[in-house]
Amino acid sequence: MIWFLRIFEVYKPINMIQVSHLSKSFEKIQAVKDISFSIKKGEIFGLLGPNGAGKSTTINMMSTILKSDEGAIFIDGNDLNENPNACKQLIGVVPQEISLYDDFTAYENLLFWGSLYKIPSKELKERIASILELIGLADRKNDLIKTYSGGMKRRINIASALLHNPKILFMDEPTVGVDPQSRNRIFEIVEALNAEGMTIVYTTHYMEEVERLCNRIAIIDAGQIIAQGTQAQLQKQSDVEEKVEITFEEVSENQLKKLKEELSLEMLHDTQKITIACDVNKDLSNIISICNNNNLKIKDLELKKVNLEAIFLNLTGKQLRD
Repeated sequence: MIWFLRIFEVYKPINMIQVSHLSKSFEKIQAVKDISFSIKKGEIFGLLGPNGAGKSTTINMMSTILKSDEGAIFIDGNDLNENPNACKQLIGVVPQEISLYDDFTAYENLLFWGSLYKIPSKELKERIASILELIGLADRKNDLIKTYSGGMKRRINIASALLHNPKILFMDEPTVGVDPQSRNRIFEIVEALNAEGMTIVYTTHYMEEVERLCNRIAIIDAGQIIAQGTQAQLQKQSDVEEKVEITFEEVSENQLKKLKEELSLEMLHDTQKITIACDVNKDLSNIISICNNNNLKIKDLELKKVNLEAIFLNLTGKQLRD
């Protein structure tokens, strides 16, 4: 029996974070409304939603900055309400705001923040050197923060959250206001940390960020989680379909009618264009073949793959806004 329990312990799914029925209000505004989700060890979990959706409030409750009105949060098995100090040891927080001293160098900033964690001096210096290499700023460590670009400041902001080697990293809109090159560097840092086993909670209102980085996504709007899962699972929940849009040089009503019969697919059309809901990978070659057999010359063909923007629009009824 003992060996069975040990095998079960090894193979059972591990939730690094468990959030249950979490709510938070500010006077008459309910910022977060009864949300629940779990985050597995070693995954990047995205909270996707517009500004004001409740992402930062949720992160702030999970990172002990705010106290929830209702609900429970467990961090690696620790009840945050009962044992917040144990939880704080496990987490690093990258806030939206830059939390650095402009008149200190990058190295001095990291020394200061590291001292708050009471990390031994030798270990802290080694840790700072390693993190500066990771974020690509070792050669600028002795420059004042006020000489840094916005993207460089963001990277030092991330570095300060890593000094105590946390198991979990909360990142709240970490690319706001940075240039494309700096944004890509931040992506690479996130991917490198995750490859080493770090669990990351990543909030953003940029679709492409969660599409690139996140294993699973929770779509949040007006304080509520609308849907959650992998992108494939979200697509199923939203019923959004892939489509191919074909424009012909010339097409008659009879040809369109025949096409519809042969393809057996739902079709919307105007004078020279058809849009077909289909499995692009499976059906496209057959669609083109049928068009050719009906002497229809294709002028333009556009694949409309399902993306998070289409899923978000379908689930919420609105575009993702800033």
